[in-house]
Order: sequence, then structure tokens, then C-alpha cells
Amino acid sequence: MRHKKLLLLTLFAVAVLLLSTQSAMADALADAVAQATEAGKINPAEAAGYMGIPGAPQISMVVALLWAVWVGWIFSTVGAFGGIMAGVGHITVFGLGNYAKGLGKEMKLNKLVTDSIRVSNQWLVGCSAALSSFNYYRAGRLVLPLGIALAIGSVVGSLLVPWLTAGKISLKQYIGYFGLFVLFLGCYLAYEMTPGAQEKKKEAKAAAKAFQDSVKSGNVDMAAQGVKVKTFTPSRCEFTFFGVEFSFNPLIPVVGGFIIASLASFLGVGGGFLLVPFLTSVAGLPMYLVAGTSALAVFIGMINSIFSYMFLKSVTVDWTMIGAELIGIVIGSTVGPYTSKYLPDKALKLLFIVLAFYVGLRYTTQGFLGYSILPPY
Repeated sequence: MRHKKLLLLTLFAVAVLLLSTQSAMADALADAVAQATEAGKINPAEAAGYMGIPGAPQISMVVALLWAVWVGWIFSTVGAFGGIMAGVGHITVFGLGNYAKGLGKEMKLNKLVTDSIRVSNQWLVGCSAALSSFNYYRAGRLVLPLGIALAIGSVVGSLLVPWLTAGKISLKQYIGYFGLFVLFLGCYLAYEMTPGAQEKKKEAKAAAKAFQDSVKSGNVDMAAQGVKVKTFTPSRCEFTFFGVEFSFNPLIPVVGGFIIASLASFLGVGGGFLLVPFLTSVAGLPMYLVAGTSALAVFIGMINSIFSYMFLKSVTVDWTMIGAELIGIVIGSTVGPYTSKYLPDKALKLLFIVLAFYVGLRYTTQGFLGYSILPPY
């Protein structure tokens, strides 16, 4: 009963904040539409589309829901690519990228739609991260102290970047940087799969094998063999997972969380695609622990970033589209943690790498060359 009351109070507080900022958001959108109309970029006689803008793309709510199921599943499965896949949906599948680009970078509406894409991505990832964190914690596959340390660092980064960049980034710049970061991480994860890099991760491989063997045997006792924190101090945390001991210095993920949240907030994504390499390389975790731990840090960062964009910078979103997408996110994020345990650790990493190379190459070339070398062109 207490949890229900807390949830209702939280939802009420969010609703009050949203209503209190609607006027500023509406004014910013109206000014941008007026400028674009005066410049001949918008025909007021055309049917209203995205965010009620005349002539903007008409987005199918069914497609939005189905795409969000995929976004929720991929994020809750590998702990990353939720924001990136949300961005692919908003930019390419829904046609918002070409629409914003066609307005011209001198138009306020170009930057407003770009910021809207960034925030819409984060609504989806924030919802998925909340559900994934809860499910993985119950399943004994979330390293709570590590997730909290990352989240502490993420608070400053996710508040600072929206304040510095909102209203200043054009769609073309955003797409290019978006792709470049993803491509770099794909290359890094590919290196992590080499024999030399794998040799340094004996603990992670041993824990992953023990977990896989228990799943195959049908005798998974997560209460006894899941994440167990042994010691926690400001300079060292030790925990075990399926009999294998891990340790880390909490100060390192605090710094890492700040850097990751800053980049993620700029790109309008959750940061999981940065957290996964950090957790597998720096913390040395097996992929079975990465998704849940990443989700907790992402969730905290998304709360701060969404607040900064919407309540401090008056960035608006299409609430009808967001509502349909959140339903899909709930479905995908609920299924992900249950299906991921049947996928080998190596398969999860390969899935991450393939997606990183595809998305990275496509958006890097589109942003910096003006065209994509991969389909859809």
C-alpha cells in the first residue's frame, strides 16, 4: 500500500511539473513554427503532423509501439542500444531526420525538432532502464554499489550538458557525432573479443560459464549464487557472482559515470553503449551482470537529463507518440531479462558489435558526408 501511495505521489508531482511548463514549451514551438512559416518552409494549410506542426511527418502509433518493443528488448538484453535504436526510429523510421534537415540549419524549428528527438529517445530509455533495473535486481544480476557509484557521477553530467547545448545543435551535427561515437565503441568492443583482451578477463569468463552451466542444468539458485556484496568502503568494493569474486574502486565509476552521462546527454541517448565497454573492460564484469548494472546508472542519468531539457530549456515532445512508445517499452523491457539468460555471453557481445558497426557507419557518413553508405540510404 505504501509503495502504491509513493508511486501515485511521484506521478502527481511529474504531472504538476509538466503542466507548469506547458506554456513555455508551447511558446517556444509557436515561435519556431512562425519563423519557418514566414521563411516559406511551412505551409499552414497542410495537415498537422509531428507535434502538431503543419506538413510534419505523420507517425503511425502502431509502428511507434512496435519499434518501442524492439528498443525495450535490446536495451534490457544487453544493457545498451536502447537510446541508439530509439534514435534510429525517430530519425529514420519516422522520418524526423529528413524533415528537420529540410528546414535548414538556420531555422529554430530544426534545432527544436533535434532537441525533441534527443528527449524522446531518453523517455524511452528511462522507462526501459527503470523496469530493467528492478527485474535484474530481483534476479540477483545487478551490482547495486557499482550502479550507484556510476549514477552519482552521472547526475552532474546529465544536468550540465543540456544546459550548455539545448537549442544549439543542428540535426546534421547531431547525426554525425551520434554515428561517430557508436562506431568508435564498435571498434573497441571488437578489440575486446580478441584472444589477447580475453586473456585478461578470466574472472568474467569463469562467472559467465558458471551461470550458463546452471541455466542449462535447470538448477539456477539466484538467491544463493547471485550478486552478493562482501565489503564496501570508499576505496574498495568486493562482491561475488556464482562463486567468482570481483572488486573495484568506487571512485573510478563515479568519474566514469560523469564522463559517460555527459556524452550520453549530448547525444540524446541513455549511455548504455558507453557503460557496456566500461563495465566489461574497467570493472571486468560478465555480460550477465552488465545489463542490470548499466540500466540503474542509465535510469538516474535519464531522470536528470529529461528534467534539464524539458523543465530548464522548455524542450517539448509529441506526447501521443511518447505514450504509444512507452507501452511498447514496457512489453520489450519485461521480456528482455527473461530471454537474455538463454543467450551465450559471447553472443550478447557480438550482437552489440554488429549493431554498433551498422548504426555507427550509417550515421557517421550521413552526418559528415551528407549520405549513408548503408541502407536505408
